[in-house]
Amino acid sequence: MAIALPTLKESASSGEACSVDSQRVALVIQYLGTRFHGWQRQAQHRTVQEEIERAIAAVLGHSVTLHGAGRTDSGVHAAAQVAHFDAATLIPPYRWRDILNSRLPEDVLIRASAPVDRSWHARFSAIWRRYRYTLYTDACPNLFVRPFSWHYYHAPLDVEAMQKALTPLLGRQHLAAFHRAGSKRAHSWVDVQAVECVRRGPFVQLEIQASGFLYGMVRLLVGMLVDVGRGERSPTEFTRLWQEQRRDEVKYAAPPQGLCLLRVGYPDSPFEPSLWYDTQPQFLLPLTEPAIAVASSS
Repeated sequence: MAIALPTLKESASSGEACSVDSQRVALVIQYLGTRFHGWQRQAQHRTVQEEIERAIAAVLGHSVTLHGAGRTDSGVHAAAQVAHFDAATLIPPYRWRDILNSRLPEDVLIRASAPVDRSWHARFSAIWRRYRYTLYTDACPNLFVRPFSWHYYHAPLDVEAMQKALTPLLGRQHLAAFHRAGSKRAHSWVDVQAVECVRRGPFVQLEIQASGFLYGMVRLLVGMLVDVGRGERSPTEFTRLWQEQRRDEVKYAAPPQGLCLLRVGYPDSPFEPSLWYDTQPQFLLPLTEPAIAVASSS
């Protein structure tokens, strides 16, 4: 059901600002990427940007441009994507969350909305982005984790070796080996700020934080890192591959459903940490059969 929007009279009586000057509204956005052809608006495909822009336009009566902090590929999820738009309206910025959620499809959610200064930009004000990739390594498939992980059970994965391979990525690196063709970016330099590979039961999670990411970078990197985990490539060989820019040896990318844009960082975020910091649920299946309490009557 659509939410009723405030009139000028209602806003004045409630003490809300009545100015119709253009205001900038920031959004924290979650989406399931399964049925989307990525973030960026495209003529022939369903995208996240287009869905939200359509919902905003339905409220305002005219089209707007939604600026995102980053672009996710087809099938990739987001736990806390950030975007902004400008609108001349009496609607208080905090109300946009509920207004848009009443109009958006089930695979997109606005987690929060807030006012920001006109100098603030979702993309250019961000100082880092963090992605998480999840692999499910149990031999038995699980329907409930399939949409959010790569079911990789072909060989055990050595998490320590994978972490050892990741560590040299820290710093400013030229990562042309993990740069997909078709990108408009003029160079392949990336400032990598954090890397982590951990095992949680049958799940292996990789997290990478950088100031920005190359087109297809994380999925290509994970695809090659799995070779390290299964012992087919040493951490040293993995490092030489990207240091020597041997793009021809990067044969495949990890599937998109395991990848999630985890969060975006700003020097002074307009949102509370609880709204954006770590909102993708963690999977952790029990390794042993739990004890079952049996009730008895006496």
